[in-house]
Amino acid sequence: MNLSKDIKITVVEAAAAAAQTELVTDVLDMSGYEGVMFIALTGDVTATSVLTLTVKGNSANSVSTPTPVTQKASTAFTAGASDADSKVIMVDVYKPALRYVFGSLTRTTADAIIGGIIAIQYKSVNKPTTQDATVIAYAFGLGVAA
Repeated sequence: MNLSKDIKITVVEAAAAAAQTELVTDVLDMSGYEGVMFIALTGDVTATSVLTLTVKGNSANSVSTPTPVTQKASTAFTAGASDADSKVIMVDVYKPALRYVFGSLTRTTADAIIGGIIAIQYKSVNKPTTQDATVIAYAFGLGVAA
């Protein structure tokens, strides 16, 4: 099996300088996919920084949060001296209840640099998938190169 024919990768949030702010990703349309994994790439994270990655659902193609927020998945991490530098935080949502999803990464207590956030939509109904325009190069190799 070739994984790249069954998934779609999208850069949903660009890199962000050190701050204590929320980053809200682009909205993804989940029609034709069974799940999505959001992966936030950390850079230099100051000790005590609290990073929370949440994936939210919406019935509309919008980052406005439906009220009440019932469709979400979240994970949080509090950084130590250097244990969050150059790492990832991820949330995987399988069979989201709402058609549209987006991510929110909050950075509180202390500064954190973010290298970007990518989303991997998987178990596509239509194969092969077409990669998002944010993927600028792609290759598939069979076997081991000599």
